[in-house]
Amino acid sequence: MFFTHPPDERTIMAENTTWLSQESYDRLAAELKELETTGREEVAARIEAARSEGDLRENGGYQAAREEQSKMEGRILELTELLRNAEVGGDSIDTSVVGSGVVVTAEIAGSKQKFLVGSRQASADVEIPIYPESAPLGRAIMGKKKGETATYTAPNGKTIEVKILDLEALK
Repeated sequence: MFFTHPPDERTIMAENTTWLSQESYDRLAAELKELETTGREEVAARIEAARSEGDLRENGGYQAAREEQSKMEGRILELTELLRNAEVGGDSIDTSVVGSGVVVTAEIAGSKQKFLVGSRQASADVEIPIYPESAPLGRAIMGKKKGETATYTAPNGKTIEVKILDLEALK
C-alpha cells in the first residue's frame, strides 16, 4: 500500500483488524463451526455418493459437489482470517478519532449521514450503514477528529468532501 505520509498506529491496525460487535462475532464463529463440522461432513458424503456412480468426468453430481466443497473451504478461510483479526465489542473503542467500531455522523457532499466504520460482515447485526475501513470513504476519514474534513474520490471520479460532525460508540 502506498502512503503519502507515514502511517499512524490506527492506520496500521485498521489494515489488519476488523471491528465486529459481539453479536456479529458470535454469529460468524457459529457459522465457521457449522461449516468446519457438519458442512464438511455433508459435502464429503455427497462427493462419496457421486463418486460411487462411476465415471467422474461426466458426473454432474460429482462436479457440483466438488464446486460446493471449494466454495465452502473458501468461506472457511475467509471466516477464520476475519475472526482471527477481529476487534470485538464497543466499550473500549476510542471515539476521539474515526476508527474501527466508531459510529460517525458526517456531512458528505452536503448530506448528513450516520454510519459505522467496520466490517460489512456485521451488517446483519447493525441497523445503520457500514463502511469498511478499506473503502475510499473509510480510508479518507480514518484518524480524523470531530470537526475535521477530508476528501476522497468516488468510483465515478468525483472528489467528495466529508466533514466529521460527531463520533460515538455503537449502542
